[in-house]
Amino acid sequence: MHDSLFADIAVIVSVVVLLSLLMRYLRQPAIIGYILAGIILSPYGTGLVQTQENFTIFSQMGVSFLLFMVGLSLNPRIVRDVGRVSALTGIGQVLFTSVIGYGIGIALGFDPIESAYIAIALTFSSTIIIMKLLSDKGELESLHGRIATGFLIVQDVVAMFLLIAVTAIASGGSLASIIQTTVLQLTGILVLLVLCGIYVLPHLLKSVATSQELLLLFSIAWCFAVATFFEEFGLSMEMGALAAGTVLSLSPYRYEVASKLRPLRDFFVVLFFVLLGSQMVFDNFSEQIVPILVFSTFILLGNPLIVLIIMGMLGYGKRNSFRAGLTVAQISEFSFILITVGIRIGHLSTEILSFVTFVGLITIAGSTYFIMHADALYKLLEPWLSFFERRGKKVDRHSPESHAGTDILLLGYERVGLNVVEALKRTKRTFQVIDFNPVTIASLESQNVPCLYGDLADSEFLNEINFASAKMVVSTIRDFNTSVLILHRVRALNKDAIVVVLAQQVDEALYLYEIGASYVITPQFLSGYHTSLLIQEYGCDMQKFILEKTKHIAHLKHLIGRQ
Repeated sequence: MHDSLFADIAVIVSVVVLLSLLMRYLRQPAIIGYILAGIILSPYGTGLVQTQENFTIFSQMGVSFLLFMVGLSLNPRIVRDVGRVSALTGIGQVLFTSVIGYGIGIALGFDPIESAYIAIALTFSSTIIIMKLLSDKGELESLHGRIATGFLIVQDVVAMFLLIAVTAIASGGSLASIIQTTVLQLTGILVLLVLCGIYVLPHLLKSVATSQELLLLFSIAWCFAVATFFEEFGLSMEMGALAAGTVLSLSPYRYEVASKLRPLRDFFVVLFFVLLGSQMVFDNFSEQIVPILVFSTFILLGNPLIVLIIMGMLGYGKRNSFRAGLTVAQISEFSFILITVGIRIGHLSTEILSFVTFVGLITIAGSTYFIMHADALYKLLEPWLSFFERRGKKVDRHSPESHAGTDILLLGYERVGLNVVEALKRTKRTFQVIDFNPVTIASLESQNVPCLYGDLADSEFLNEINFASAKMVVSTIRDFNTSVLILHRVRALNKDAIVVVLAQQVDEALYLYEIGASYVITPQFLSGYHTSLLIQEYGCDMQKFILEKTKHIAHLKHLIGRQ
């Protein structure tokens, strides 16, 4: 068994590497390569994988690590900021998609029970896939990323109760009694976790944090223990992993834990997508081609449209509504589980599983492209998206009239902006910070720092900013396309302003200079330059480096206090 498992891992990793290289060459999302690897290695392909049950365990570990790290990045203030829109959008999308999906199923000739199962199954979106894509793009902390995370969690909770309901109906048990018991169990476990996070975890973490290995092992043990605890009480293992990470997010060691777990997460999540591809069922494709295409189109276009409408009604701007809507353009792992349960209890035939499998493959691939190329799609569709916005002031867009006459505009606060603000406070110039993180804005307001909440990648918001009177514009935005957009806008209105922008690559920096940047910040090269200056000045003098270290630690602690 061990030899077979080892051989399977070797084959899977080799195939994944080859397909990943091919995807990179073709400039396609890596997830598509992972799923294709699973299809190639499945019984419908080469049949090289023999120990699928082991990979089910590995994929569960990957899912646990992924959602645990999502929980690490959550914050109670985030829940406060986006909880309402996430709940309303999540529940609203589930209701509308179910009703419309049921009607489509009936129209295509499915019987009422099949239509109900299909409509409900195709309602849910994949938390795991979306978290992976948003994490890869660095958008988990963005407003649309937080809203998407919120309503995907709401969907998971609804899916969990639906699975409980279907199981209860099949077993002949009391549905009301089972749901009441589940709610009580969930409430009790969450209260226990919160108390543990406040009174027990800080002391344990303080003890284990003295060793990097112990901290890593403790984090893994905590993640798996809480996930198992949830599963033992009939709750979702994924929800347990998310809760474990959320409790640990209150710890000052959360960043170190996340950095240690990231390689493990990436490896095991790859196995999840390979397993997903290997479980695809390809029976009766030709007979189901029309329903497959109709439902795939509905998921890819209809689901985002429903979210766009709901968020527009709640007062959100078209950009955030559109970006959040793209995250529901695929089906979830719960979709396959629900259909499997329906087959087991005799409500559905196996042909329905084949049908849902094809819809899943098409929508997972399509939504991956949508999210990876969201900026280009938004630019293409922007003129028509205004139709879905509610008139009047937008929840996520504030009028920038307040910074008319401001000398210096700082666009983006995190990391680089922290130090810039400290320098600006020592000048006699008026300045204002513009950032898209509601937690950052709340922190700046508490410190009486002039600030404004807004999305600098939104061309409409950018057009309202009064760059014409600014003497200096400093942008710490890391996205290259946004930097280009900002630079073009500033130079169109103000030829004389000093414009400082940030770039990650040398070719990007040179291009930004070409189109009018006064100076381009290149963090990795500046850090190397600073180190070279230290070496030139201090040589091998230990005392001077210790003095520099002391000053640096004091500065870092000061910055933490300002966050």
